[in-house]
Amino acid sequence: MAEVVTKGVGKVERTADRAEVHASFETLGSTRNEAVELLTARIAGVEPALERPGVEVRSRQLNVHDNWDGKRRSGSRAVQNYVVRIDDVAGLDGLLGALVTAEPTWLNGPTWQLKDDVDAVREAQREAVRDARRRAEGYAEALGARLGPLHRLTDGDAEAWAAESHLMRGAGYGGAPGVAPQMDQLNLEAQQIVVTVRCTASWTLLD
Repeated sequence: MAEVVTKGVGKVERTADRAEVHASFETLGSTRNEAVELLTARIAGVEPALERPGVEVRSRQLNVHDNWDGKRRSGSRAVQNYVVRIDDVAGLDGLLGALVTAEPTWLNGPTWQLKDDVDAVREAQREAVRDARRRAEGYAEALGARLGPLHRLTDGDAEAWAAESHLMRGAGYGGAPGVAPQMDQLNLEAQQIVVTVRCTASWTLLD
């Protein structure tokens, strides 16, 4: 019995409801102890901002190492990297403002995400199957045959992505030191997340 095999693609858009931000704070000292002490003082103003409702620190990573000028030791460097998740996107501007005020070495974000993509994936699956069936019906018509029942369905990869997020660096903002910048003027609104599902379907062809 003849068969026709088609591929289907389903795409669904959802507005992001979660954001992730990466920040790094760096200090230099004549010794490693001095570099760490300076770093500790610098991030003292950062930690309270991370205790806000809807904010979760996914990771803190400390790196301490010596600097070298050729074969000569030239002081030490201490770096603390943060990965921060914001589930309350309404508070994103406030958090970013607090982080920028703390003068990070660099700040990158937000990267937009979905808290739960189950419904979006299921809708994309339905659209992928409909797409595969439309293609199969077209081939059946072209062959002068009728499309029979589904014989096999193979799941493809599901993926979610958003357009490239804005890149921010703490040194890129003016204003008085210690005064939070007006982050709302950057228009860092939640992006659309595109959930894509692919499938392969095998259909029976009837005379």
